[in-house]
Amino acid sequence: MNPFDLWIIHFVNSFAHRSWIVDATVVMISNNDFLVGAVLAAMYWWAWMEQGRESIGRRETLVVSLFLATPFATLVARVLAVSLPYRERPLRNALLHFHLPYTANPDSLIHWSSFPSDHAVVSFCLAAGLWMVSRRLGALALTYAALISLPRIYYGVHYPTDILAGALVGIGFAFLTKVPSLRNMARVSLNYLGRRPAYLYCLLFMWTFETAEMFDSLRQIGVLGVKIALKYPRWEIEELLGPLLLAGLLGVLGWLLWRKHHPLTKHGKLADRQRAA
Repeated sequence: MNPFDLWIIHFVNSFAHRSWIVDATVVMISNNDFLVGAVLAAMYWWAWMEQGRESIGRRETLVVSLFLATPFATLVARVLAVSLPYRERPLRNALLHFHLPYTANPDSLIHWSSFPSDHAVVSFCLAAGLWMVSRRLGALALTYAALISLPRIYYGVHYPTDILAGALVGIGFAFLTKVPSLRNMARVSLNYLGRRPAYLYCLLFMWTFETAEMFDSLRQIGVLGVKIALKYPRWEIEELLGPLLLAGLLGVLGWLLWRKHHPLTKHGKLADRQRAA
């Protein structure tokens, strides 16, 4: 283990198992989807309503960040966790002599590699996306993402480098908001859904809900689908193929929608001519 992780883990863990109230609060925060994800998702709704009034380009940034950058960053994090050498959680690392906080579950995330942190990937990707829209809101979101990651070190489910790696992956994928083709796809989708606000806001609600809970519900659906298809596959296969299956389906649906309504495609031109006539 590197000295950076070792020093921070030992320092933070020195405060554990002293106060039941402190330990229970920190463990609750680290496992609470409302505090971990919903607060950042609410910031997106605020930015959508407040910042979107000033420029449609800001809503394009929010769409790319929320619907493309964040889920694909999460998918890459899962691929890395499955592909890289397995890293045991600090709370089960015998070499650390870790003092488990009160109320902490010693079997938390068993058989899940700790590197990188999924929570950090999602939190920092969302926060960096907000930074692209509003520097003030983005600074608040990045600070919140950093603070909400600390309880997972205290709990012993992540090393500091797990958090740092997840943050780098998340922030890196947030720069997809600068890709012209993705912004163009977001613009076409917004134009299409803008004429159907009921569908738009239902979609926004469902997707921000999934983002807030770190796509756990979708992942369960995907894993079950793979289990049924392959009849009790190995854990590594189901954890990798489940998200890949869902990402592929969402990608195909998004491409078909874009192709149908993009003004430069055959179908889009035909639709424009029909409307003009």
